Amino acid sequence: MTEDFSRYHHPVGKLFAQLSAAENLERYRLSEEQVEFFRENGYLKGVRILTDEQVEALRGELEHLMDPGHEGRELFHEYHSNESTDPNRVVFHALGAWRVMPGFHDLLWNPAFLVPASQLLDGPVRFWHDQLFCKPARHGGWAGDDPGGGGGGIGVAGGAVSLWSGEAMGSG
Repeated sequence: MTEDFSRYHHPVGKLFAQLSAAENLERYRLSEEQVEFFRENGYLKGVRILTDEQVEALRGELEHLMDPGHEGRELFHEYHSNESTDPNRVVFHALGAWRVMPGFHDLLWNPAFLVPASQLLDGPVRFWHDQLFCKPARHGGWAGDDPGGGGGGIGVAGGAVSLWSGEAMGSG
C-alpha cells in the first residue's frame, strides 16, 4: 500500500527550498503595485511560483498519477481519468494528489505560493483541498480557469485562492 502523506504536516522532500521566515518574505513578497492590481482586477498574472526543475518533477508525478492503475489511487477523494464525453478531448480530474506524491504534498508548503497568498488573503493560508485538471498537450482545446489569458497566475474568490499553471504543466 502507498504511504499516505496526509499524515505529515510538514514537507517530506527537498523539492521546495525552506528558508527562514524573513528570507521567504524578502524573496517572495508581492510588490504594492501587484497587490493593488489584484485588488482592482481579482487576479494576478506572471507570478513565478515554480522553477523549471520543480515543474519537471511535478510533471513526472502527474504522469504517474494519470495512469488509472497507479498505486495510491485509493487515497484520492475523487479520480476521473477522463471527464470528457468526447474521446478527442481528454480532461483528467482528481482530488487528493497531495496524499499520494511527495512533490504535490510539499507544494502546500512552497513559500513562493504561501507568501503571496497570505498577502492576498490578508492573513494565514489554510488549504481546503487540491484539484488537478489536466489534458495532454495539443489534445483538444481547453483553457482551464485562467482569467489572465494563459500562462498561469493567482486568483481569489470568496476567500479561496486558486493557483493555476497553464503551459507550465503541459496543458498546451
